[in-house]
Amino acid sequence: MQSRGGEKIVVTVVPPIRVAAVPSAHPYVTAITDPEGVRLLADPPPPGAPAGQWWPPQVLLPAWLEANAENFDLVHVHFGIESYTPMELEETVATLRRLRRPLVYTVHDLENPQLNTQATHRASLAVLAAAADELITLTDTADAEVQGIAHRATTVITHPTLLGDDPRPTGSAHDVTRIGVHLRDLRPNIDGVGTTATLVRAIADLRAQGARIEAVVRMNERVRDEDAAASIDLLSAGTDGVRVERGPRLDDDELAAWLSDLDACVLPYRHGTQSGWAELCYDLAVPVIGTRVGHIAAQHPGDFHTFDVGEPVSLTRAIVDATDEAWSRPGSDRREAEVGRRRTERAAEREDVRAAHLAVYRRALAAEVAA
Repeated sequence: MQSRGGEKIVVTVVPPIRVAAVPSAHPYVTAITDPEGVRLLADPPPPGAPAGQWWPPQVLLPAWLEANAENFDLVHVHFGIESYTPMELEETVATLRRLRRPLVYTVHDLENPQLNTQATHRASLAVLAAAADELITLTDTADAEVQGIAHRATTVITHPTLLGDDPRPTGSAHDVTRIGVHLRDLRPNIDGVGTTATLVRAIADLRAQGARIEAVVRMNERVRDEDAAASIDLLSAGTDGVRVERGPRLDDDELAAWLSDLDACVLPYRHGTQSGWAELCYDLAVPVIGTRVGHIAAQHPGDFHTFDVGEPVSLTRAIVDATDEAWSRPGSDRREAEVGRRRTERAAEREDVRAAHLAVYRRALAAEVAA
C-alpha cells in the first residue's frame, strides 16, 4: 500500500505464472516466455541421465506431478511426448485434472521427425489435444489440420525468432551462386540420398546451361545411417559443382554463419510439420527451397520455393526462382540491409508472441478457477 497526498493507493503485485514446460531448456521455450509474467521451472533431471538431458521428461510422470503440485501453476507441453505411450499420457492428463492444474499443448509436430512410423505419435497427440485446456498451433494451415483431429479450434501464435540481439552474419561475397543442404545426422525425416541425387542432377543441368553455380551437402561426423552417408558420398563423387562436407555438429553461431554464405538453402524433409531452420533462414534473409511436407511453406510463404525429391526439373526451377535478382546475395549491402530490417521486425514480433502466450496461460488458469 502506498500513500499520496493523504490518499491511500493499493498496489497489487501479480506474481509470475509458474510454468512446468516440457522441455524448459529449449530455445523456442525461452523465446516465447515473458520474463516478467512467467517463471519457467527448470527441467527435472531424469535419473541417471547426463547433465543437461531433459528426456524422458519427468514433468509428464504422475508421480512427479503429485510431488510438485504446489510448485507449478500449469504444464505446457512442446516436445518429448514420444517418451511415453498414449496410455501413459492418459494417466498424465488424469493426474493434472485431479490436481486442478491446466494443460497447455503446442502442436509442433503433427508428424514426429524423430520417428519412421507415426501411428503411436498420432495417438499420443490425440490424447493431449483432446485433454488440453488450451491448444496452440504455429500456422493457420496447421490449425486447420488440428481441428480435423481434435474437433476444436486452436490459438495460432507465430513461431518467433530464436536469435538474440547480437549482430547477425550476412555472409561473404563470392562469384558463384551457392546452394546448400544440411543433412545433419540423417534422422528419420531427412531424405539425404534422394535429396542429394536430385540436387546433383539439378546442378548439372544448370551448369550445362552456363550457370555459375555450386552446391554443398553437409553432414555431421556422427550420423544415424552410415549406409545412407556412403551413398551420398558416392552420388557426389566426381561430380562438378557438388561437394560433400562432413564435420562436427555446428553450434548455433557456426550454423548461422554457414547458412549466411548461401544464396538459397534446401530443406531435405520427407515428413515433418514446421521447421526451425526455415525460421533461421528467414532471419538471415536466405531463401528456402523445400519439399511439400507439413506446414513449412506457410511459415514464410514469400521466402519458400517448392521442389519434389526425384524430380530434378522441379529443383532446377526452384533454384532459379530462389536466386534471381529479386533476392539479395551473401556479403552484399542488400543482404545486410534486409537482415537488419528483419531483425527489427522479428524483435517486435517476439514481444507479441510472448504476450499471446501469457494471455493463453491466464485464460487457462481463469477457466480452472471458474470450473
